[in-house]
Amino acid sequence: MVDATRAERQVLIRKIEKARNSKVLCYLTSMRQGVPAQMSEDAVRQVMDFLLPIKKRPIERLDLFLCSNGGNSVVPWRLVALFREFAKEFNVLIPYRAYSAATILSLGADNIVMHPFAELGPIDPTVSNDFNPIEDQSGRRLGISVEDVKAYITFVKSTVGITHEDELVKALEILATKVHPLALGNVERFLSQSRMMGRKILKTHMPEERHDHVINEIIENLASRLFFHGHPINRREAKEQLQLKVVHPSATLEADLWELYRLYEDCFESQAPFNPMAMMNKARLAAATQGQPLGSLTCTLKHAVVEDGTATRWFETERQYIEAVIMGPAGAMPGGLREELLSEGWSS
Repeated sequence: MVDATRAERQVLIRKIEKARNSKVLCYLTSMRQGVPAQMSEDAVRQVMDFLLPIKKRPIERLDLFLCSNGGNSVVPWRLVALFREFAKEFNVLIPYRAYSAATILSLGADNIVMHPFAELGPIDPTVSNDFNPIEDQSGRRLGISVEDVKAYITFVKSTVGITHEDELVKALEILATKVHPLALGNVERFLSQSRMMGRKILKTHMPEERHDHVINEIIENLASRLFFHGHPINRREAKEQLQLKVVHPSATLEADLWELYRLYEDCFESQAPFNPMAMMNKARLAAATQGQPLGSLTCTLKHAVVEDGTATRWFETERQYIEAVIMGPAGAMPGGLREELLSEGWSS
């Protein structure tokens, strides 16, 4: 797929580097509706290729331009540890959304530079594994929110007022009939891991002996006290209520951060939900007007990018959609689309 704005983006990256007197590295994952994307461990390997050309290290300052809905909770620790090897000072530049694992990564920054439109989010994980319940209609496994499980217990005890031990046991038994006990155990394990990662990352720039109370407050606020995994944390709340090291960019930097994000948004096609059925119908209509049959539809989707002022790596998938046919009492009938993954991987 042609990367039409690459040169324009890299000019902006170099401009931000000059203004910030830093090395700027960008890491974004798709937020396009219908396109799955998350922070994943394979991106760490790509980041390493961008850091290896730094011969004299540690450099004074490394800035990460970050935008993601989150992902693997181990990735933030790996990236922060890596950035600390290469730079004395590490900061994140957030133009829009840095949720979940992206928020945890931001905790490792000396400063969190937030655009007025920027958002952080709670770090309570949504857990998915082979023991999770299955949705009846789609057959997919449902994610379990850590805070949803805790809220159920709180609802039973505090709101309903059930405190007798036998009645509490029955309430837990009802929950266990809907959610496998091992899935519930996994919820607790992931919550503990999320808290541990947050603490370890904060300690990379906040010595525990001087900041232990602040670290505990930050983790509790982000893990448990916001009550809703999708709660958007604006920069004022992040600084004043959560005690995070938030910095407001200058007017010029603010404009440059937004313009850079807008260019990435165009590349990801974030404003256009990905709906292969609608695209198939449109392509079929276009083919019919030319008297041609339409056998399938092939799409190339962008899921993640790592980029600096000189080089770019995209993670893309190529997918083919074929109209499925099912046999019914009246004969052949449309049966939706069958998706086939043709290729996937990182490329320049």
